[in-house]
Amino acid sequence: MVQRPRGTRDFGPDEMGRRVAFERLCDEVGTKFGFTRVSTPTFERLELFTAKSGQGIIDQLYAFKDRSERDLTLRPELTAPVMRMVAEKGGQISKPARWSYFGPCFRYEESKAGRYREFWQYGCEIIGASGTLVEAEVIAFACSLLDACGLTGWVLRIGHVGILRDALAALGLSEDVTSDVMRILDKGDIAALAGKGVPDEACEKLAALAALDGGVETIPAARDILASMGAQTDSLAQLESMLSSLAAMTPGIDGAASPQIDLTVARGLDYYTGVVFEVEVDELGGEGQVLGGGSYNLLHLFGLEDLDPCCGFGLGFDRVLSALEIQAERENRDEVVPGESAGGSLAVIPFNIDTDAVLPLVAALRAAGVAVVVELRTRNLGRSMSWANNAGAAFALVIGPRDIESGQTMVKRLSDGEQAECALDAEAIAGAVASLR
Repeated sequence: MVQRPRGTRDFGPDEMGRRVAFERLCDEVGTKFGFTRVSTPTFERLELFTAKSGQGIIDQLYAFKDRSERDLTLRPELTAPVMRMVAEKGGQISKPARWSYFGPCFRYEESKAGRYREFWQYGCEIIGASGTLVEAEVIAFACSLLDACGLTGWVLRIGHVGILRDALAALGLSEDVTSDVMRILDKGDIAALAGKGVPDEACEKLAALAALDGGVETIPAARDILASMGAQTDSLAQLESMLSSLAAMTPGIDGAASPQIDLTVARGLDYYTGVVFEVEVDELGGEGQVLGGGSYNLLHLFGLEDLDPCCGFGLGFDRVLSALEIQAERENRDEVVPGESAGGSLAVIPFNIDTDAVLPLVAALRAAGVAVVVELRTRNLGRSMSWANNAGAAFALVIGPRDIESGQTMVKRLSDGEQAECALDAEAIAGAVASLR
């Protein structure tokens, strides 16, 4: 038997209902923040990703040559393709632009819990604007999205790469060493700093900066540590300003109200320029990061000047869903994502009549906005009702000779048997369905 490829998944009706509901919710929240969807090809030129991440990434890609010997790859992420589109469109884009995007990505890596070779990302970018208000807007969108989907217990970690760069510049470290040290600090491996030639006193101050653990109340302590290094504090002031704007934009969202200030968050990538942030949840253990982003410049990779700064985030669509499923199971909730089972369909069951007799009514109900599934087989009523339940219908409408003769019928709610009597016409039946929801 032909099996699905390793690292991929099939999604049945229930799972797809959940995924479609989450995708729809992402777009609904994005629309409220002024973001509009764009899309890029599933495969791109290989050089797009080697320019961003180096030749070493090729081993992680589904790279191939087409019939014209061009080097292509299935996309491993969505930010670089969107930036490629920005570069190609150039002056055609009205800026600042607010773009969101969603789609499958592919990485050839070892499959394990929470990691798949085919996975989905949702993300956004504000293109052509910079500053603390832009960063606050992007992070507010991310927090609002997580809040809307019902995820709880998530932790927002925020830093600013400018603070680290200022600190390391004050210590007299070269640019090459600075990049290595930022990666080490991002991983929390303070002991490894000595191996990079960082003086003991500097290691102690960096360790003190990394040890700061808390919310906005840690900023004065950070300012003192930076001052002791002789480092500038402009970036710290920018972070403080951004946090103030974020608080004003996200009233009532717990995770946004108490962000964790982590001045060693660097996201491991050299192109970040300002605020960086990550979101983690405990339910996923070692794969607990579900979202990350920040301010960056990437257009220089396309031979263009970085005149258009960007700020955005990428959301691990599958990881968020996994965390939601764990939380729903723990809390004994049937609904994992808000709206995944909204409404439910009406099963129309012709009984002892010709099915063609109900088709005009079915068409009228669908035109009225009612989701309808029709019994396609001729069988006894018990089996038809069992089919309606198994098909995921929320309501059933059995139409027999007496119903047609009287012009009256009964809509039944399948979850508990509650019924509503109504006239045998689309408007009345739609009203009965609405009354039983």
